[in-house]
Amino acid sequence: MRKGFTVPTTVKAFGAHAVRQPLVPLTIQRRDVGPHDVKLDILYCGICHSDMNYVGGEFGPLPTNPLVPGHEIVGRVTETGSEVTRHQVGDLVGIGCMVNSCRACENCRAGQEQYCLNGHTLVFGSPDPAEPGAHTQGGYSEAIVAPEDSVVRIPDTLDPAAAAPLLCAGITVYAPLKRYGAAPGTKVAVVGLGGLGHLGVKMAKAMGAEVTVLSRSDRKREAAATLGADHYAVTGDGSAFTDLANTFDIILNTVSAPVALTDYLGMLRLHGTMVSVGVTTQPMPLDVFPLLQNGRAYAGSLFGGIAETQEMLDFAAEHGVSADIELIDAQDINTAYERILASDVRYRFVIDGRTFAEPKS
Repeated sequence: MRKGFTVPTTVKAFGAHAVRQPLVPLTIQRRDVGPHDVKLDILYCGICHSDMNYVGGEFGPLPTNPLVPGHEIVGRVTETGSEVTRHQVGDLVGIGCMVNSCRACENCRAGQEQYCLNGHTLVFGSPDPAEPGAHTQGGYSEAIVAPEDSVVRIPDTLDPAAAAPLLCAGITVYAPLKRYGAAPGTKVAVVGLGGLGHLGVKMAKAMGAEVTVLSRSDRKREAAATLGADHYAVTGDGSAFTDLANTFDIILNTVSAPVALTDYLGMLRLHGTMVSVGVTTQPMPLDVFPLLQNGRAYAGSLFGGIAETQEMLDFAAEHGVSADIELIDAQDINTAYERILASDVRYRFVIDGRTFAEPKS
């Protein structure tokens, strides 16, 4: 016997029918709640640049038609399956980029489901193992059903709207900062000060690192200081690459465009690591010689596993870290996309889930 109550199978949503086309109101179906599933009403959903990559065609044709994006989901549990033990009706929870994996491969067993050797299931645009023949649909919608072990708890002390971007952007910067040792006594540089970068600054500071923002112009200096950055350096004229050579333990590259890797790698000190987390579909030439000097490393990082995402949320709650957001109605998603492309947001748009069903006047 299921606990809680059932929400409608059909839900209001916003999605795309083709790449490079505006998102439009839709009605989609959600599958029934299985024994190990939870259903939640979506309160908030962040807008990530990866959503725009799918809709904009950077990742190729849409994997399904229509496609409902959204993978920074905060909601309230409304129904649980008969075997669910992790969550109860009424809980405030979140769903990030991933809702399933094989659970059996070496990476899954290590708690790194995002690197599932058999392919993880994204919250939108992936074939859905729970519903053969269908694709997953994301958080630009009223409600969603997902396996209980892909759903994380949102700490009570976090603002639910500002916590939504932590489910992707937050874990995307937290995981590599933790992996490569951001801590008191280390120096971290954050390249870019957007949706990922501003959380990179906050997370690195919360870990105790000395943080420098690297930006092409002086335009974001005051904003960087407000976020807690210790230093700010302008890279546009090239002088920072000389002035800050052999300085940083970690360089966190958050921009979604190619950068001159050789220049940035020269800023790493002995055994330092530059890690890219921003998604670009354009190639970046890599010269091996700067890596050989100082024993440097260049790495990439996806988002985090489910347990690590919960760890990140608990860390964020303990240290008062959340995203700086602008709350919007669902009807303003296309305008938000345009503004993101124009760098006109500080620093993350979040959709008010109530407006999928009831547009505000």
